[in-house]
Amino acid sequence: MNFLTALVTFENLHEVRRLCHWGPVIALTVIAVCSSMAILDSIIWYWPLDTTGGSFNFIMLINWSVLILYNYFNAMFVGPGYIPLGWKPEKEEDTKYLQFCRMCQGYKAPRSHHCRKCNRCVMKMDHHCPWINNCCGHQNHAYFTSFLLLAPLGCSHAAFIFIMTMYTQLYERISFGWSTVKIDMSAVRRFQPIMPFSVPAFAATLFALGLALGTTIAVGMLFFIQMKVILRNKTSIEAWIEEKAKDRIQYYQTGEEFIFPYDLGRRWENFKQVFTWSGSPEGNGIQWPIHAKCHQHTLTIEQLKQKADKRVRSQIQYRVVEDYNGACCPLSKGLNTFFRTPCTEEPRIGLHKGETILATRGTKWWMYGDKVLDDEQTKAGVRLRGWFPRRCVEKCHYDTAVTSAMTSETSSEEKKVK
Repeated sequence: MNFLTALVTFENLHEVRRLCHWGPVIALTVIAVCSSMAILDSIIWYWPLDTTGGSFNFIMLINWSVLILYNYFNAMFVGPGYIPLGWKPEKEEDTKYLQFCRMCQGYKAPRSHHCRKCNRCVMKMDHHCPWINNCCGHQNHAYFTSFLLLAPLGCSHAAFIFIMTMYTQLYERISFGWSTVKIDMSAVRRFQPIMPFSVPAFAATLFALGLALGTTIAVGMLFFIQMKVILRNKTSIEAWIEEKAKDRIQYYQTGEEFIFPYDLGRRWENFKQVFTWSGSPEGNGIQWPIHAKCHQHTLTIEQLKQKADKRVRSQIQYRVVEDYNGACCPLSKGLNTFFRTPCTEEPRIGLHKGETILATRGTKWWMYGDKVLDDEQTKAGVRLRGWFPRRCVEKCHYDTAVTSAMTSETSSEEKKVK
């Protein structure tokens, strides 16, 4: 097992700390509750040693639990794969097509992105998942997606067991008025349960049923979202980059045609880039199979264009007018700010009056941006960005000279990458 190999290697023992996070704690608790209650209820409902059907039901239940945990821990401990620190392409001229990561002191390879939580540039990063407390990327994408498939299947089976257990145990005790509902229980009644189905057992089964149904719906939706991007050989981040590329072309009326470079044209070919018989994905995480009309840096060039365009269209300068201590839900900033805090693990940044912020996005009550730092901090690679209450800042009026300088800088960067 890949995740066991990662655990027993001495230098990777620090990865066990990933379990000490609210995401894995909740996820493993849900798995433990649903699995243990399903095993107990299956013994009460359909004794596994009495009939073939009971044995098959019990074996399938154990099978779901093992497969779910196997893929979950592989997704967590195998990890997405990271770009080596200080990495740069073999050809020096290719550096002009790539973004430089100040945190990793190296260039970002195609399809890689820097994760602030992992503090590394991640190969083919899809997203940082709090439930595994790790990124979903090149090496663990298949394990993560398999977990998203198996969890709803296992929970559906468990939910069926919970419903049948409650039905069989309450059928002769409570009259529901279901005169037309008749289920043949002769096979499962051959064995009298060794555990009584008491009121606490009923409450625990009902609670587990709610967890199982909720997990089936929520995780099942995530599975379909993942499969949608996998069949196009994309990640969630790349789907967003493609959408922004179309917006940029339409906004400037450049007449360009953006072709996503990693879509190989056939869903089966795209599927095989993630799922293989060996369990290891195709490629080394740096070089990728590409569309015939594209090259290795088609997407990175588009990212550079979007980054230059962002400085003109997105970054708006704001001046801080109220102090903010960086609290997640600051009650002192109003009830709307308190209750409508962004549901994300992205950081908050403290603010002091007179500071300048470059905002890139926001909601009605919150904004996200970078704090303007002095020259020494900028040269040292320090970057402070995160969420802050909208009421703490006010928009600055741009000077014409500043705006012209930003526009000319953007134009020169676009010419550089063409």
